[in-house]
Amino acid sequence: MGFGTFIEGKAFKVVDERVMRLSALFILMIAVTAFVNGFILNNFSVLPYIIGFVWLNFIIGLFIDLNYSPTVALANIILSKKITKPIGAIQKKFAWGLGLTLSSVILVLSILLSWNPGLFNAVCLLCLICIGIIFFEVAFKVCIGCELYFQSIKLKILKEPKPEERPNCMGDSCEI
Repeated sequence: MGFGTFIEGKAFKVVDERVMRLSALFILMIAVTAFVNGFILNNFSVLPYIIGFVWLNFIIGLFIDLNYSPTVALANIILSKKITKPIGAIQKKFAWGLGLTLSSVILVLSILLSWNPGLFNAVCLLCLICIGIIFFEVAFKVCIGCELYFQSIKLKILKEPKPEERPNCMGDSCEI
């Protein structure tokens, strides 16, 4: 229960890179749907519901169990539950925390957008940032949230993990 799983040979919790990327693809499709509805079709009334689903997805993944998160559960069904490409869960949890923060702000602003059309540009910009971040993960195996996690460690904002915990990130592109 929680965010990630312990597997043999690793001193830290891991998640499956393939599952996380497929989950990110589902979130990207949902975010693009929200963007098209709100900013191309000018249908602002559905934005809180669509963004609310993404918000709930992050809440479930972070505070209940990652495997119960709807996008991760669907990815697990499609790809099987066996972890074949383990990556560190600690930086993914940080990235999901950033996703929760961003989706929380977008959710609140999208609710207020129906009363205050002046928030249109802010909501639009935040949606584009969210779509861009998710696109980088899906298309290029670059998790911006994970990169921010590593930068936070370098800047001493976050505490460095124990020496025996050296989780890799997507595409084995980095190691703490």
